[in-house]
Amino acid sequence: MSSAPTTIPTLAVTMGDAAGIGPEITAKALLKNPELRQRAVPVVIGDAEAMRRGAEFAGLNPEAVTVIDSPAGATNDPETIEVVQTGPSLADVPVGELSAKAGDGAYRFVVEACRLAKEGSVDAIVTPPLNKAAMHAGGHKFPGHTELLAHEFGVTNYSLVLSAGELYFFHLTTHVSLQEAIEGVTPERTDSVLRLAGAFARSLGKPEAPIGLAGLNPHAGENGLFGHQDDEILAPAVQRAKDQGINAHGPIAADALIPQAVKGKWDFVIACYHDQGHAPFKAVYGDDGVNITVGLPVVRVSVDHGTAFDIAGQGIAREASLVLAMERAAELAPGWDLVWQEAQR
Repeated sequence: MSSAPTTIPTLAVTMGDAAGIGPEITAKALLKNPELRQRAVPVVIGDAEAMRRGAEFAGLNPEAVTVIDSPAGATNDPETIEVVQTGPSLADVPVGELSAKAGDGAYRFVVEACRLAKEGSVDAIVTPPLNKAAMHAGGHKFPGHTELLAHEFGVTNYSLVLSAGELYFFHLTTHVSLQEAIEGVTPERTDSVLRLAGAFARSLGKPEAPIGLAGLNPHAGENGLFGHQDDEILAPAVQRAKDQGINAHGPIAADALIPQAVKGKWDFVIACYHDQGHAPFKAVYGDDGVNITVGLPVVRVSVDHGTAFDIAGQGIAREASLVLAMERAAELAPGWDLVWQEAQR
């Protein structure tokens, strides 16, 4: 058994929904990718029995799962999955079915990871998927991971950011209806996300990188023919950002901006609503993408997919996005204080 290195970040890996693919992909990520242990100390925040079942589904050794009292006790042995047991066993949760008990567990794992981050026991949070309907059935009415994390850290200025390589998609609104998303594109929200994008660019050493804001309406409103928000809300916000030294541009028609970004013209894009950013991003990048929350005092990186109840328990779920999420969290953690400080400016 090796001793956990002290110069690499410790990751709180929440297990996700016990009924979904979270335990299986976590087992695959940790036992089939030993090179991860050179970059980080991953500690699962979850349920040991569900993790053992996930390892079995993956065709891996369930006895590799060991329970530790705290992240400080992690050995980082690449042949183990070290779990901080959080709450009662979820061994009886049926696989592939929506379960209030699993939803409550997934919520509990995130809350515990946040607690550990606040006390300095972990350097980053990595989140396999939870199921929003299951979490709601478990009594926790958050729209998703991002909003739950923001609540736990007490922040109001944050953004879901999809990332592939050096490309980052911020979002003005996410897990709301399309009607609510349109109503949520306000001057205040647009200003705050432009500032977050500018702060993130500065923290990455790219203060002059252009930031493209997508139009809300087709053709960015076509001079008011297709809606007023682009001219009355988005364009003035871009000008205010420019006045603050942020290299912002737009609004730009999304069907022009996003293909340009994919081809390398833009590193930072702001989408107005969930599917405007998520649909093209997932179509192009698939398992090569992750989800970063900018605006939290600690790194949080997530997979860019759901709980996949339809294939849970079959051993065929791919762990690539989770491995990438761990790698990105390990990469971002050492400099995240600067990201947080810049976001508070």
